[in-house]
Amino acid sequence: MLVIVAPGQGAQTPGFLRPWLEDPVFSDRMHWLSTVAGIDLAHHGSESDEATIRDTAVAQPLLVAAGLVAALQLFPHPSDAFGSVGAASGHSVGEITAATGAGVISAEQAMVLVRERGKAMAIAAARTPTSMTAVLGGDRDEVLATLERHGLTPANDNGPGQIVAAGTVQQLAALADDTPAKARLAPLLVAGAFHTEHMAPAVDSLARLARSITVHDPRLRLVSNQDGQVVHDGTDVVRRIVGQVARPVRWDLCLQTLSDLGTTGILEMPPAGTLTGIARRNLKGVATFALKTPDQLDDARAFVQQHADASPLTDSPTWRLLVAPAKGTFEISGSRGRDDQLKAEERVGTVRSLRDEIPVVAPYGGHVMEWLVEDGDLVSPGQPLVRLHPEAGA
Repeated sequence: MLVIVAPGQGAQTPGFLRPWLEDPVFSDRMHWLSTVAGIDLAHHGSESDEATIRDTAVAQPLLVAAGLVAALQLFPHPSDAFGSVGAASGHSVGEITAATGAGVISAEQAMVLVRERGKAMAIAAARTPTSMTAVLGGDRDEVLATLERHGLTPANDNGPGQIVAAGTVQQLAALADDTPAKARLAPLLVAGAFHTEHMAPAVDSLARLARSITVHDPRLRLVSNQDGQVVHDGTDVVRRIVGQVARPVRWDLCLQTLSDLGTTGILEMPPAGTLTGIARRNLKGVATFALKTPDQLDDARAFVQQHADASPLTDSPTWRLLVAPAKGTFEISGSRGRDDQLKAEERVGTVRSLRDEIPVVAPYGGHVMEWLVEDGDLVSPGQPLVRLHPEAGA
């Protein structure tokens, strides 16, 4: 099964878009998204220096636009992607890239959202000098205890051996003088303590904006940074993207879900390399492809063909699917049958795993057309559970 992933802030490097912009189709599409975002993304991706593209208000639109336009180079007809890709996920701001590719919001909506996200986070970051540092290696418990001792937040948990600490410059300086045993520190090219309480003002700003966004349920399994769950309600996808600005990124849980899904290949959109590197260390036996330059496109298409496995969520019918958020045993709530009437936000069951008990609720009212699993069945992340015909207007 093929998974597409999109990197987050810190993955950008000066000039990474230069070879892509030689293609006039890519250049024109980037010009369009630049117009929507109100920022010259082509210039920043080809000519701006490291300090400039480190600016949150520049980096975030640049990353999302690069991923979206490169995806159209890989899949000139988006329907080709839905027939080949089993799941998608993005790290931090990459969640906007992934959600857009999955059809939750349009590219234009994505650019407005990420433009305002970058601005709001830059404003929040300017209040207090903050940053982020990767802690590589060391004992996990000792690393977490050290961060707590210095008032730092484990803002990104990227799997065994890589936790990103975030906080004030003074707190990070204290960490540098108190590095956990067998660990090394790598400061990140970011301009703030993202995914921490320092970003709370940005959440309020984005929440208001998000209420005006028209959303659709994703046409791919989308794996959320919040908890590694597969999310199939478009409104919930956007709500999570907004809240995630001030919450830690649990990429470790995303990796576990990708493993539970039976992933065989992971392809990372440009500027690629960060997430495929993490995958190689943590998902043994899973093939990876870091799409960095356009001369790799033919090889990338061959990689897609090798691992292609269409998502079960590709159609756009009049009915809606409720899917399993994670791997586990599904227990139906009460006595459910065909034509049962459900109220909005009514619980239909629970997925129980060794780690969690996750409720499954109907985000919209309607009646049950067909149960696709039975009580007590083992389910995988994103597996369809029930077909629901929503009430009018849902």
